[in-house]
Amino acid sequence: MSASMDFLKSMSIATSGLRAQAGRMRVISENIANADSTAGTAGGDPYRRKVPTFVSALDRSLDAQVVSLGRIKTDTASSFRIKHEPGNPAADANGNVKYPNVNSLVEMTDMREAQRSYEANLNIISATRRMIQRTLDILKA
Repeated sequence: MSASMDFLKSMSIATSGLRAQAGRMRVISENIANADSTAGTAGGDPYRRKVPTFVSALDRSLDAQVVSLGRIKTDTASSFRIKHEPGNPAADANGNVKYPNVNSLVEMTDMREAQRSYEANLNIISATRRMIQRTLDILKA
């Protein structure tokens, strides 16, 4: 395999990681934005936290494993938060209001991890570009 093919493979893998982490950050942002929303009807269910998944696939043209954002699942494992707020329009007959099953601390931690992964992939692309440039400079000399 040629060096140019290795560079291309590195760039493609890192680019797929960038796209996947950008999608993950969009999902996390949606969770954070809806953390305190309530249902539109009295006693109804509010926003339910979404969880991104990732899919690994073989890029046959490069013979390399790449990653992409998979299905966005809803978090049915954790419960809604309940607050007693009888005056709230979203309150049920007992005066309880359901709030999303979003924990802002968990979301911020996930966001930081996604940002770090995004930056790591960006660094791989930058390093690969520098290596390509150095290779071209050597070939010109």
